[in-house]
Amino acid sequence: MTTGRRIRITDLRRPELTEIQRLALDHGERHPVELTVEAVLAQAVERTALDDFGADDFRVRLRLWLEEVDGDGERTALGRMTLFRDCVRYAVNRLRIHDLLTRHPEIGDVAIVAPIVVVGLPRSGTTHLVNLIASDTRLRSLPLWRSYEPVPDPGEVPGPDGVDPRHRRAEADWRGMDAMLPFLAAMHPMRPDHIHEELELQLPDFSSYQLEWVARVPQWRDYYLDHDQTPHYAYLKTVLQILQWQSAGQPSPGNEGPGRQESPGERWVLKSPQHLEQLGPLLATFPDATVVVTHRDPVAVVQSAATMMTYAARMSYRTPEPDFYLSYWTDRIRRLLDTSLRHRHVVPPGARQDVLFHDFMADEMATVARIYATAGLALTDEARAKMGTYLTDHPRDKEGQVFYDLRGDFGVTPDEVRDHFGFYHDAVGVPIEVT
Repeated sequence: MTTGRRIRITDLRRPELTEIQRLALDHGERHPVELTVEAVLAQAVERTALDDFGADDFRVRLRLWLEEVDGDGERTALGRMTLFRDCVRYAVNRLRIHDLLTRHPEIGDVAIVAPIVVVGLPRSGTTHLVNLIASDTRLRSLPLWRSYEPVPDPGEVPGPDGVDPRHRRAEADWRGMDAMLPFLAAMHPMRPDHIHEELELQLPDFSSYQLEWVARVPQWRDYYLDHDQTPHYAYLKTVLQILQWQSAGQPSPGNEGPGRQESPGERWVLKSPQHLEQLGPLLATFPDATVVVTHRDPVAVVQSAATMMTYAARMSYRTPEPDFYLSYWTDRIRRLLDTSLRHRHVVPPGARQDVLFHDFMADEMATVARIYATAGLALTDEARAKMGTYLTDHPRDKEGQVFYDLRGDFGVTPDEVRDHFGFYHDAVGVPIEVT
């Protein structure tokens, strides 16, 4: 795709499947999976030759995930297979993480110093902002391929071209996804080197809101929101410590030399919309963090999220149910915003930088300069040059521009959606984008 390509998805309610999509769905039907804790963990043990998962409390959460999806008759066989494979990967990561920590307890002494954490609504510029800041290589960041497999397989080595096998797998996953859902790149690119959410590092502990993005799981949402997430943020920090320890040149499974070539400083740049409703656990885990909160017209966020979820649902569900996604994500975005406003006091005033989406789009470098000033980090000429190169190489809508239609696709007006967010407009005053 090229910059400026106009994308209008006209078959959200009645998908017109491509040949590749039909073949993928047929493949799922021919290879059914068993969505049980026992089946997931058995395959993880077989793949790693490890059997110590550490604390067993994760089994309750994994069982909730699997049972809710298993009981959904609308889930396609391919959707079931995808969840099973993801859960096996998380369980494999958990085994390798626990094994590494057991052999190298000194990892627990690694300091995670003053991270810059971007939080804000999904679809509000957080991804673009974190990738822009991450082009400053003085900072540590998390590319997608490392987030997928933070601890390497000890039996693997880079190929003759020096490419890590984990990168190859992430590239293959992206190519498969792009072939199956070709408009997804314009809404949420997932290339291997793309700077990704650290939320992925919580998934081996099987607790985050990530499952809500890939399945219809209101029971899991309620369980997740009813339980303190501080222990799972501590787990996230532990995996960041592992990654930092690896990059310091310490030996690690499958890597007896330095973990990577560059030598960034100690500060991480991180991001996830989930943090909006978890500011308490976030600050308890990273008390010296600089928190960057992005703001955008929630109607623009809802229409984008609901469209993306409905589009992707053609592969995971027998019927796309756009009305479900509109209702669910209107409510979910409302909850995120309500919680973030009620808990914003936990962030020290001098450690918070609010970013309005339209201001960011109007002058990206001015926004970054304000963030760096809040973080007490010098915006050097070298950093500016690298960010300038990033902006040149990654113009907005590089993968194409999706045009949304709440009225045509979901049968509602923007004002009907906006009625749910009066409290947010009163508190923040974000400009209205969708009329």
